[in-house]
Amino acid sequence: MAHIKVEDHLPGVTGLLEFRKDASQPLRELTQLLLRGPNTLTEAERELIAVVVSNKNECVYCTTSHAAAADAYYGDNHLSENVKKDIETAPISDKMKALLTIALYVQESGKNVTKQSIDRAKSFGASDMEIHDTVMIAALFCFYNRYVDGLNTFAPSDPVYYAEMAKRLKETGYFRPKLGYDDLKHKSYE
Repeated sequence: MAHIKVEDHLPGVTGLLEFRKDASQPLRELTQLLLRGPNTLTEAERELIAVVVSNKNECVYCTTSHAAAADAYYGDNHLSENVKKDIETAPISDKMKALLTIALYVQESGKNVTKQSIDRAKSFGASDMEIHDTVMIAALFCFYNRYVDGLNTFAPSDPVYYAEMAKRLKETGYFRPKLGYDDLKHKSYE
């Protein structure tokens, strides 16, 4: 049970964002820009950054949500799991491996990002903008992970919930649906 009163039908960050719509609007806009806006990193690659950071922070809700979204973009239901197990052997580009390593350094502490890690990413073709956005997405998901877990929100165990969320994220991004989330009231997830 969440530490504060949130709508029962809105697990994870969704309930928290609905609780403070005034504060959530700029967060949603930033998230939309970073994960869905114009970028040389694909939506799938940006979702993977959220996955590795959330996984390292042990945030079940965010890890599962963004893994479902990344896998939906990649069309591979096991890619996120492979990345979580071992970035270096996962079937992703060397550039992405280097950027995910930077994201994990950010998760520990921004000061852990080294010139060597940046040089490695650049040697595989990462642009300054890709490095910047990797660091920013990693920092943003450290915030989201602590927000979700700090208020003890509900993380469904039902994979159907996350599959539906992945579809919603692909179709509408990170903006609040115009009609809100009333459609979720009639659904029950474990």
